[in-house]
Amino acid sequence: MRIELTDVNMTFAAPAGAVQALAGLSLSVDKGEFVLVHGPSGCGKTTLLLVLGTLLRPTSGTVQIEGESPYGMSPEPRCLFRARHIGFVFQQFHLVPYLNVLDNILVPALALPDVNARERARELLSRFGLTERAEHLPAMLSTGERQRTALARALLNQPGILLADEPTGNLDAQNAEIVMTRLGEFVQHGGTVIAATHDERAARYATRRLSMAKGRLLGEPK
Repeated sequence: MRIELTDVNMTFAAPAGAVQALAGLSLSVDKGEFVLVHGPSGCGKTTLLLVLGTLLRPTSGTVQIEGESPYGMSPEPRCLFRARHIGFVFQQFHLVPYLNVLDNILVPALALPDVNARERARELLSRFGLTERAEHLPAMLSTGERQRTALARALLNQPGILLADEPTGNLDAQNAEIVMTRLGEFVQHGGTVIAATHDERAARYATRRLSMAKGRLLGEPK
């Protein structure tokens, strides 16, 4: 799916004065791209992903996804748009602690019910080597298994876009390789990935790398 951000600004109120997290940021991403965004903590990477994910309305500027303007929609249609088109993978996983692995993967089906969701969830369990963990709670999983569960969940609704915030930040080399390989496969099948990461090992999977500082995109890293 094509993504177009034009002159996007995001300003937060703070006791010491306004903080500008995004500063006149423009970005175009085509279907089938794997874009890595590098930059120091506090540079605006997570804010960018939240804006792209239709979770955080920018202060100004425009966001278009496949020609549609999600922030021009009322909350319910925007929620359905997000459920259909966007999957999220985060460093802290955000699994529901009282749901087993299978039910965690099925969570996106709550927003977008589908009679085939349970079948797809079981296929994802197998694909990510989690079949034997289907009935386990997140606390019973290794760190790598939790991230694989989170990635399977992100893929359940067959989105066109995956947004990943430090997806390998808590992982050892072997599990990081698994996650990046799966993200790469998603792109090979026509998906779009935008990932914020400090992990230089991820570079070989990317079609494009961007540096970010003080809320601005600076182009290819040195």
